[in-house]
Amino acid sequence: MDFNYSENQKIISETISNFSKREIIPNMYDWDEKQHFPIDLFKKIGELGMMGVLVPEEYGGSGLTYDEYVTIISELSKVCGSIGLSVAAHNSLCTGHILKFGNEDQKNKYLPKLASGKYLGAWALTEPVTGSDAMRMNTTARKEGNYWIINGAKNFITHGASGDVIVVIARTGDLGDSRGISAFIVEASNPGVSSGKKENKLGMRASETAEVIFHNCKVSDDAIIGNPGEGFIQSMKILDGGRISIAALSLGIAKGAYNAALKYSKERSQFGKAISNFQAISFKLADMATEISAAELLIYKSAYLINNNKPVTTESAMAKYFSSELAVKISSEAVQIFGGYGFVKDFPVEKYYRDSKLCTIGEGTSQIQKLVISKNILS
Repeated sequence: MDFNYSENQKIISETISNFSKREIIPNMYDWDEKQHFPIDLFKKIGELGMMGVLVPEEYGGSGLTYDEYVTIISELSKVCGSIGLSVAAHNSLCTGHILKFGNEDQKNKYLPKLASGKYLGAWALTEPVTGSDAMRMNTTARKEGNYWIINGAKNFITHGASGDVIVVIARTGDLGDSRGISAFIVEASNPGVSSGKKENKLGMRASETAEVIFHNCKVSDDAIIGNPGEGFIQSMKILDGGRISIAALSLGIAKGAYNAALKYSKERSQFGKAISNFQAISFKLADMATEISAAELLIYKSAYLINNNKPVTTESAMAKYFSSELAVKISSEAVQIFGGYGFVKDFPVEKYYRDSKLCTIGEGTSQIQKLVISKNILS
């Protein structure tokens, strides 16, 4: 197995570095402070081919693999977690769901617009009182002739206010029945769709998170993805890829925090020498570098499995769990290395610290990952 970046990955890394210097770094702290969602930026990212990374070229995408996808998300997140998060949610959730389970008409209608960045995607599973307990969702879709009527509310939805296309997971059967849940493609222009509260967040502040409300939202039979009752099973498979996304996001944040701390430790002088010369600091950096390498191996193992259509549920949960907890740990250690300067917004590590915590919560908490892992290793 080759552990070096491929030529594609090297090009991607360089492209993102140059793009970030022009479009992201000059603005990201202002976006964070004002909680501004830079929607036009994603059209530019679309022009780079990074809004449809896994989408085949026949549908207007880049036709790349999870190796390149992990590189894109981690390299973006190394600069700004918010941008990495939005690109990940768009690619792996909404776009990914239509790509994996949509019919040809649905793929031809939506994938070219999503892959180009003309449309921004959202994926609506979570509800106010049913976070991890998705089977008890209250959002319903009732059949009326050749139409479905959707009613309910979803919260903590990335791009919930600005998304153009929403994949909605709704109950079409009995409460608690995994075969009683279906997935629908709903356009945000539908008069039955509205956005509610936009969350005021600790971190990831430049990635939009909002409530989506469905009130007598009428969609045709053509909107259902797959067959009625398949939505929950589809969602669990989509989350396998989503966990790799969050792991890659976590990896980027960890690398960004580590790089900032490494650079600062060589520049900051105390007691007549750079603080990197003190074992207390150098050992922290050694631990950080080692654990980042371990996370990267877990993530690329998951990418290899999903690229080759092998079971990946356990490995993606491991990668997500380990990498997300690591991002929190490393960003915290980076703040410690910076000392008092790490606590102020004039320096970069406090943002990595705030952004990292979402990684242990979104797309399945660390506790849910442990449940998935333990269930599979004990079965």
